[in-house]
Amino acid sequence: MKKKTFRAPSGATLAFTELGFGCAPLGNLYKAVSDKDATATLEAAWKAGIRYYDTAPLYGLGLSETRLNAFLRGRKRSDYLLSTKIGRVLHVCPPGERTGIGKFFNTPSRKEEYDYTYDGVYRSLEASFERLGIDSIDILFAHDLDIFTHGSAEKRDHYMKILFDSGFKALRKLRDESVVRAIGAGINEVDACEMLARGGDFDLFLLAGRYTLLEQEGALNSLLPLLEERGIGIVLGGPYNSGILATGAKPGARYNYDPAPRAILERVKKIEAVCKAHKVKLPEAALRFPLTHPTVVSVIPGAVSPKEVALNVKTMSAKLPKGLWKDLKAQGLIDTRAPTPK
Repeated sequence: MKKKTFRAPSGATLAFTELGFGCAPLGNLYKAVSDKDATATLEAAWKAGIRYYDTAPLYGLGLSETRLNAFLRGRKRSDYLLSTKIGRVLHVCPPGERTGIGKFFNTPSRKEEYDYTYDGVYRSLEASFERLGIDSIDILFAHDLDIFTHGSAEKRDHYMKILFDSGFKALRKLRDESVVRAIGAGINEVDACEMLARGGDFDLFLLAGRYTLLEQEGALNSLLPLLEERGIGIVLGGPYNSGILATGAKPGARYNYDPAPRAILERVKKIEAVCKAHKVKLPEAALRFPLTHPTVVSVIPGAVSPKEVALNVKTMSAKLPKGLWKDLKAQGLIDTRAPTPK
């Protein structure tokens, strides 16, 4: 598995596999996955050479982190990179009050509390250590400081202020004390990512779905040039935009975790047509495209079976013709400023 070595602004050197593993599906996102299948999937990823794993307390309300515990136990700590997140503290609650009903299935009965304070960072990380069964994290991301999550710019700004006034001090202290090697934020929106980049000395961002084969303009306008100038890296989450770049523009295809609107379906149909003309599968182009940008260190599609892991690996290794990117740009389907694979 090909690696990208990233030198963080704070000095840490992190060796990412270009293909990482997003662990949200192992938290029973959209459907329940058995412990046996989850373990088999993680083992298949390791066998394929994948060495970067991203998780969060939100994913299955602790279930994703718990499942990583047994998988990571006994493996040499220096052989893999691991990221998790802060911003939510989980509390025991009655089953009918748990977070994520209809989104996460068969999870512990836990309710989230947003907490970006100094103490909240430590409480969240301590609980993650217990669930994961380890004593160090490579990358600690502040999670979901965006409108998509909090519902309004006012609430986003409220929580962002708390992070900068309080929680960010804890993140920097944890990094200074080498409890974590790098700090950043996991974000769904370009504007929020840029606000954080300008407000604090972060090393990395996990940007979900905002620099993909389907959309680039917002990120290319100012965010990516800013991150490149400051040496800040990006882990690209959601390379399939929640599904549509994997399934294609079929009925029920998901975009941003919801059914894709007509305009998105039409655009994907046009991208598919160009791919087909070059005998390229849509997911092959989608998975390879973001990695060409110099800020992107890894893409992290999810998987819920060894078969899906094998498909991700095969998809990543596909040979893609230069003419594909030329035609996509010529038809206005990808931004002309976007670097493309050679």
